[in-house]
Amino acid sequence: DALKNTESKWFSEIGELWPGQAMSLEIEEVLVDQKSAFQHVVVAKTKTYGNLLVLDGAIQLTERDEFAYHEMITHIPLLAHPSPKKVLIIGGGDGGVLREVVKHAEVESVIQCEIDSVVVDVCKEHFPTVASAYNHPKVTLHIGDGLAFMREHQGEFDVIITDSSDPIGPASTLFEKEYYFLMKSALRPNGIVCSQGESIWLHLPIIQGMVTFCRTLYPTVAHAIASVPTYPSGLMGFLFCSLDSSINLAQPSRPPPPGKYKYYSPEMHTAAFVLPAFARDALAAPTESV
Repeated sequence: DALKNTESKWFSEIGELWPGQAMSLEIEEVLVDQKSAFQHVVVAKTKTYGNLLVLDGAIQLTERDEFAYHEMITHIPLLAHPSPKKVLIIGGGDGGVLREVVKHAEVESVIQCEIDSVVVDVCKEHFPTVASAYNHPKVTLHIGDGLAFMREHQGEFDVIITDSSDPIGPASTLFEKEYYFLMKSALRPNGIVCSQGESIWLHLPIIQGMVTFCRTLYPTVAHAIASVPTYPSGLMGFLFCSLDSSINLAQPSRPPPPGKYKYYSPEMHTAAFVLPAFARDALAAPTESV
């Protein structure tokens, strides 16, 4: 609704998960405004951040800063894993994670489960540099429920990446213990899961709860952060879990694939796991001294 105020030409992201604050972007033109079977989909051209994707009033990505999120949520788990051959993406209809996954020669196949085909189609049209890998020969796109898909594909994947919206509405189940148990059952031995992990500035109690229940399911659990200006508070988190009790998720197992990176580097990989003291202490395991 904020976009309908054409006199102001500003979109403000007002939401219950970040009360009392809002990210605002100046809008030049609304390109898409439609309701799919699942959510309200808006694409707008902004003055300074390129095209903007908004789902149910929440910013999903802009052309200017999407690389930070997509590079980190993808390359950290794929490079922490010694040999990721089969990858599953839950969500991520904009195609950004997919674009990064196919850079890895070790990956033999990647399946993407996106429930809303409208998001895929809109992003192919309005974010061509993001949704650029859908025709890659290693890629299979499955339009449907990711949870149902995993129930039918147990023990198959080396890495599962959940690129979801926030824990309200259709994505709320992706932040619960049952979902992490389901991902665990879909992993191969020593597999890794990586999920959008909210912001330590805004959602620390949510993150604490997730880290706590993940520690009951996985021997290795860690939280990392990256700077993404258009996400709430400008700092996005990632939650990592591994079935390998000896893995150091903060240590890449090999150099990144050839190519140009705008955010990821081996040094940034390791640094992402260094949390500010307040978050480090809040997320410390009970046996860890702080």
